[in-house]
Amino acid sequence: MEAYEFYLRDPIKGLQFIGLLPERRKNPASITKESIINWGEKYFGNTLSTRDIFFIQVTINENTGRDLQPIPFSMIQKEIPK
Repeated sequence: MEAYEFYLRDPIKGLQFIGLLPERRKNPASITKESIINWGEKYFGNTLSTRDIFFIQVTINENTGRDLQPIPFSMIQKEIPK
């Protein structure tokens, strides 16, 4: 199962894990970077700015629900706006 780990960029505390949201949409065309960020912003609170959060796509082991396998770090660099 695909999911997204959301992180907050805090200038004082650094990166902070906010939460994990599983992908449940069946239509892949509706899954965009903007839609994922907006979903996280709405779910975790309106006080967050899309400039302050980012996500990492992960795969959850469906048997245990615990094993997260993040995408390669080289791909993560492309997701983090500077």
